[in-house]
Amino acid sequence: MEQSAQQAQQLDHLAAAPPPAPSLSPFSSFGASGFGGPPPSVPPEPRPILELEGPALEDELDALSDWVDDFLLPVYGAEVTTAAPWCLRWQEHDDVVAWLHSLWLAYLQHKEPDAGLAGMAVWHRDFLTHTVAAIRAPAGPLSACMTSPDRPAHRLLPGPPPSARSEKPDTDDTDTPGEAEAEVVGVSEPAP
Repeated sequence: MEQSAQQAQQLDHLAAAPPPAPSLSPFSSFGASGFGGPPPSVPPEPRPILELEGPALEDELDALSDWVDDFLLPVYGAEVTTAAPWCLRWQEHDDVVAWLHSLWLAYLQHKEPDAGLAGMAVWHRDFLTHTVAAIRAPAGPLSACMTSPDRPAHRLLPGPPPSARSEKPDTDDTDTPGEAEAEVVGVSEPAP
């Protein structure tokens, strides 16, 4: 009899409606702010590698180099040719470092479970293909470097000069206003 009474009590407890949650919205399980759910977690703000300095830059560049050397190049580093140059000293090319750092951050994001089953496919489509095509283009930032594995080479190409807006034209030596502006940008006007 005692056992039957306990079972009846358990069945009554299980059949009873759960106690109402304290003012939770039906959207609370999605974590949407403003709907009564838990506040969304704020991921750390990633900083572009070229904005880092000192030990922070060195640590990030070391981690990036490990990823490039241990993962990216063995898997995706196609043969070095004139159509796909490479540089063994790529860390000295600021633009290549910036491209590869962005690619690495996207990789870290897209390999996480919350990126879904297609996360890595999205990374390949939206990030890997474009980045590799840009940095290894025949006229890209590494075009003056190694184009044959048998001939290692490294050369930093000069960037464009400062814009005409940042230079102050010397107005004392000019006769006409249009002439000074044309000389600043490197364009000469035809003679009348």
